[in-house]
Amino acid sequence: MSALYDHLSQLFERGHERDISDLLTDARFAQAGRTADAAVLIAVTDKPEPGVILTQRPRDMRDHPGQVAFPGGKIDPGEDAIAAALREAEEELSLPSSHVRVIGPTDRYLTGTGFNVTPVLGVVPPDLDLSPNPTEVEAWFEAPFKLLLEREHWSTQEVFWRGETRRYLELHYDGFRIWGVTAAIIANLARRIAADDLLPLSRSA
Repeated sequence: MSALYDHLSQLFERGHERDISDLLTDARFAQAGRTADAAVLIAVTDKPEPGVILTQRPRDMRDHPGQVAFPGGKIDPGEDAIAAALREAEEELSLPSSHVRVIGPTDRYLTGTGFNVTPVLGVVPPDLDLSPNPTEVEAWFEAPFKLLLEREHWSTQEVFWRGETRRYLELHYDGFRIWGVTAAIIANLARRIAADDLLPLSRSA
C-alpha cells in the first residue's frame, strides 16, 4: 500500500467535507453558447517529496496555446471525468491508466473559453517512462506538490480582457510559466488540501 495515497485520500476527503463559496472560476468571462465538458489529471508522484506532472501545450493549438496544463481534454460520449482524464493522460504522455491510483474528482472549473473542467486527483509511481505526443505536448515537467500548494510562491497579475480587468495567479518554475486555468485549479485544490498537511508524510519518509 502507498502511504502517500492513503495520506492524500484522507486529506482529500476531509477537505471536501466543507462548502467553499469563493472558489476561483472564469464563469463571467465564458463565451456564450460554447460549453464543453472536459477533465484533467492531477498526477502526484509517489515519493517522499511528491511532485505533480505538468505539460506545456504546443503553441499552434486552438485552445490555450503554449500554456502549461495538466494532461487532459474533452470528455467523450459515454465517459465520466475519471475515464476521460486517464485516457487523455495516456494519449498525451503514454501514462498507463493502470499506473494511476485515483483519489477522486475535485472542484470543477469553468474557463473563459467555455470548458467545464473537472480535475481528477491521482497518485502515480515515480520516474515513469513518459513519452509525450508531439501533437498535444511540447514539453512536460514535474513541479513540487508542496510548492504549488503554498500561496506565497504565487504572484497576482492583472490583464485587461473582454472589457474589464482580470486578475490571475502566476508562478515561474524551472523556466515554465504556470498561470491561467492551471493556476486556478491548483489554487482551488489548495483550499481543500493545505501544504502544511503534507509535512507529516515528508518527515516520516
